[in-house]
Amino acid sequence: MSVPKKITPEIVAEHGLSADEYKLVLEIMGREPSMTELGIFSVMWSEHCSYKSSRVHLKKLPTKAPWVIQGPGENAGVIDIGDGQAAVFKMESHNHPSFIEPYQGAATGVGGIMRDVFTMGARPIANLNALRFGEPSDPKTRHLVSGVVAGIGGYGNCMGVPTVGGEVNFHASYNGNILVNAMTVGLADSDKIFYSAAAGIGNPVIYVGAKTGRDGIHGATMASAEFTEDSEEKRPTVQVGDPFTEKLLLEACLELMATDAIVAIQDMGAAGLTSSSVEMSSKGGLGIELDLDKVPVRETHMTAYEIMLSESQERMLMVLKPEAMDEARAIFDKWELDFAEIGVLTDTGHLVLKKDGEVAADMPVAPLVEKAPLYERPWIPTPLQAEIAARDVPAPNDLLAALKTMIGSADLASRRWVWEQYDHLVMGQTAQRPGGDAAVIRLPGISKALAMTSDCTPRYVFADPKRGGAQAVAETWRNLTAVGAKPLAITDNMNFGNPQRPEIMGQFALAIEGMAEACKALDYPVVSGNVSLYNETNGKGILPTPTIGGVGVMADVGRMATVAFKAKGEKVLVLGETRGWLGQSIFLREIQGQEEGAPPPVDLGAERRIGDFVRGLIEAGEVVTCHDVSDGGLLVAVAEMAMAGGIGATLTTPAGAVEAHGFWFGEDQARYVIAVPAKAAEATEAKAAAAGVPVMTLGETGGDALSLDGRAAKLAELRSEHEAFLPRLMGAA
Repeated sequence: MSVPKKITPEIVAEHGLSADEYKLVLEIMGREPSMTELGIFSVMWSEHCSYKSSRVHLKKLPTKAPWVIQGPGENAGVIDIGDGQAAVFKMESHNHPSFIEPYQGAATGVGGIMRDVFTMGARPIANLNALRFGEPSDPKTRHLVSGVVAGIGGYGNCMGVPTVGGEVNFHASYNGNILVNAMTVGLADSDKIFYSAAAGIGNPVIYVGAKTGRDGIHGATMASAEFTEDSEEKRPTVQVGDPFTEKLLLEACLELMATDAIVAIQDMGAAGLTSSSVEMSSKGGLGIELDLDKVPVRETHMTAYEIMLSESQERMLMVLKPEAMDEARAIFDKWELDFAEIGVLTDTGHLVLKKDGEVAADMPVAPLVEKAPLYERPWIPTPLQAEIAARDVPAPNDLLAALKTMIGSADLASRRWVWEQYDHLVMGQTAQRPGGDAAVIRLPGISKALAMTSDCTPRYVFADPKRGGAQAVAETWRNLTAVGAKPLAITDNMNFGNPQRPEIMGQFALAIEGMAEACKALDYPVVSGNVSLYNETNGKGILPTPTIGGVGVMADVGRMATVAFKAKGEKVLVLGETRGWLGQSIFLREIQGQEEGAPPPVDLGAERRIGDFVRGLIEAGEVVTCHDVSDGGLLVAVAEMAMAGGIGATLTTPAGAVEAHGFWFGEDQARYVIAVPAKAAEATEAKAAAAGVPVMTLGETGGDALSLDGRAAKLAELRSEHEAFLPRLMGAA
């Protein structure tokens, strides 16, 4: 046995602990920790696992509602969707690993989030992802896009779970630190949810799934530090995924969950066996003793330190009823997965690890969790930018030429190249495919469906974090509403830079404030989430990116709305007020070369009123064509509807409107474009007026071109521009 290292200040720093944090370790232990104990403190107190910089702010988010079964604090959030069913969902980041090793980083991000969901007793029914890459001209961008998309598709497709939605954006701030946020939605019986709190002194602790290797050691610590030039040398800290093993693990776990064997269950995600064992025992107020010689390993001479900190994939930790051991073992033997009794629950309140007949660690569990550092880091507000009036922005000579430029740009171009690599139809329940406002998944055997989406507009958050945080929540609420679903709850992925910089902490604190306001106003609680900080390279941070994943329920999937125009001769209406807000707009950036100004205001009362009205029209079967207005404004929204349906439209700038370029490209919030039969238009307008919803006629559907004030652009031309960007970037054109 090797002689333990002497713990020096350098070794403490290498483990991501400050001098004050190590002083607290010494107080808790009453002695110098062993290397294994130091490693356990290191990962449990990492930003990734302890949320030490964010917990004080996260408490401001609303997390309760009558339909919330489980909010933050478990593997995933759970909401009641009626009929004895529950939706289980969460979003997590795998940013740092995906930059270092794009395929495996993204693949294991997908695998990890699916485990979070099926650990709760839910069968995953859909995956989504939110991806942010550097500018297209950056030499690494193509390689990163290729690897990440292949990794997501490779893992999800092998698991037989459809990847149905998400977003892809490009910006120079992500050149050295991409974002890969993965979301999974699962379906469970509302009275059969599984939790992680250990119970029952003497109950056996069982390890199941794949064997433990040396991959991913210090993954949680790496995810809690910013990048430098040598970050690509951190490849050994990236886990390696095996979706075929995970598929077996999924089926074995769900089969065992149909019995009465499980007391508690926790997946081995960040910090692996350490976090799973500590979290289970701490939630149950118990001790746990593990014999690490019994852990299935795939490499020789692994130390206690390596076994506890490995982040090898496709592994679970369970507490079982002793009398159910034989039944459980038979299930895992059938699925050809490891099943090992590695420990026992105790009344000591300690985590005790044994290796090679010796005690490798003996540490109190409660303070490891409860005394984790909690920082109220100093923060300063983001200086707000001036409002930009449409009249002060030069108008283009040709609005349709500007439209072509915009819909072919990195942020508005078609994502078809990406989603065609994902199997979005497997399981046979996908009612609305990628490309719409939200994905829709039918629930087996009934007319009900779940809608899901993810969204964030980082440039808004950068310019005004509070307004941008509120807008991100409101946009997912609109996305769900636009397909006819009632939004129920969100998960979030808070991607920010270094929290030790007051301006970054200010972005985080204010984004949370905006999110909280929006969630309360929209009855749209947060049930799960993830914080990813230190997204920086050499001191340069990403745009603040609080990605929001929303889930809603639809009573009758037969009345779902889609963005595509359905017939010629229909009236095109916009619901909501248009003031021509161009600050931080795609128009301003792509046509005028300016990334500035205050982002559009968010009127949460108007969001609620207008959204509820639109959803009512869809639920009543009066509207089947609807699109929310977001990036690029009204003209982009109408162009997307026309391209999706293969039917053009003739549009006229309304008399008395703001400047034409502000009207058509402004990014005012709380707006939807709908198409209704001409004979129903007047009645729809009257209903809107009665509900206090602004309404305006934009034009009429028909033909093979988009016409605006006498000028026209063929849909084929628009589609060609819209579809070209990604194939060209990826060398497929």
